[in-house]
This record gives sequence, structure tokens and C-alpha cells, in this order.
Amino acid sequence: MSTHLEAVNARFDPRAQAYLSSSVHSAGPDLQCARELLSGLATRPALALDLGTGAGHLAYAMAEVAGTVIAFDASESMLEVVARTASERGLRHLKTQCGDVHSLPFADSSFDLVATRYSAHHWIDLEKAMAELRRVLRPGGHVLVIDLEGQEQALVDTHLQCIELLRDTSHVRNRSRTQWRALLQGIGVECMHEQHWPTRLQFDTWVQRMRTPETMVRAIRELMQGAPLEVREALRVEPDGSFTPSTGLWWGRRPA
Repeated sequence: MSTHLEAVNARFDPRAQAYLSSSVHSAGPDLQCARELLSGLATRPALALDLGTGAGHLAYAMAEVAGTVIAFDASESMLEVVARTASERGLRHLKTQCGDVHSLPFADSSFDLVATRYSAHHWIDLEKAMAELRRVLRPGGHVLVIDLEGQEQALVDTHLQCIELLRDTSHVRNRSRTQWRALLQGIGVECMHEQHWPTRLQFDTWVQRMRTPETMVRAIRELMQGAPLEVREALRVEPDGSFTPSTGLWWGRRPA
């Protein structure tokens, strides 16, 4: 029986290249907004950290403004993709490091900017990881969080979490807007900007990206087809199984 971290690595190591080319991850209004927020900083971050970097799309954006960026992930294969892509793009100041977000191997107050995108829903103890995020962020430093959102309405959220878990057994939980605000407030981060976008997930590419077993794909389809009207409307479920949850972005600062 493997640990959750081992399960995450087993799921993502063979899929690293798919996440580099994924249109959901490589583009989108959230990534453009992140670039605008980063470019608007009065002082260039000397050292920045991207937690759960995946294929590195946020790290590449951070490298446009930061002196040094550390792309941090539990998956060695993901980091190999990031290192190769950074080299191809001439981003010599982008470094990679493997580890666990729940126990960061960095000194207190090391970073001017700590960010994460589409990763936190895999973290088994989000409160502990967020406490680590705060520990390594210097006073006055900035925080950027982007993730697919959970639903405030329990009926809809239960279906969303079940669909996510069937598609990817390393999934833990998408947090709602209310939960993210509380998490950031709990680590003493002042939220300065919050934004949300509909994120359409085309069914076939969504399950193919994770190589979801056919038995699970059938279960997802059955769950969607049998979902009550409130769920189908909230998630904008389409006849082919494609659906549209939302992505949230939170931009904040640790008081100096």
C-alpha cells in the first residue's frame, strides 16, 4: 500500500509531457492575470518559489520578473520537463527542486514571492502546507494562489469531488472561495486581489491527460448522467460529458 505522496508521483510521473502541452495549464485568463499582477510589482522579487509546479507554466511566468525562481514539486519527471523547457527558453535563473510541500527544505523568510497553481487540491494537509508557505515567505512578501474551486453548495460539491477522484485517485479536495479566503486569513495574508473564471474541461482530453481507466471513465459518465438538475446546471454539464467548473485566483501579501 503506497502513501498519498507516492500515489501522486505514480499518477503524474508518466504524464508530465501531457501537462506541458495541456491548453488548460499552458494558457488561460488566470495565467494572463498572474503575469499582469507580477509585472505590476514595484520591486522585482529576488527569490520566488512555485509550489507544486507541475509542468512549470506558472514558474515560467514568474521567471519573467523574478531574479531567481525555484520550481518545486514532488514529481521528478515533472521537474525534468521543467528543467528541459527552461533550458530551451534560456531561463537559466529558473531552478528545480524536488520535495514535499508539507515540509519545505528552506529557511524562514527566504522568499519574496510564493505561488502555486492547480496543485493545492492534491495536498493531503492543506493547512500544514499553507503554514509552511507562510514560514518561508518574508514579511512584506507576496502570495499567489490559483486552483480549480470547490462548490459552496454541498450537493454540487459532493458530485464535483467524486468526479475528480474517479478521474484521478491522487485528488484530495478542491476548496471553495470561502475556504480559500479563510485559509489565507489564517496564515496572516492580506488578500489584495481575487478573481474567478469559468474553466471548461473537455471530457475526452480531461480523462486522457490522466489516462483514467475505462472503468472509471464509465463511472464518471454514469454519475454525470444521473446527477440532479441542480448539479448539471451548476457545472454546465454538456451531452458529451464536458463540464465547466471555475478557477479562482487570490493575490495577497504578508504584512511587513
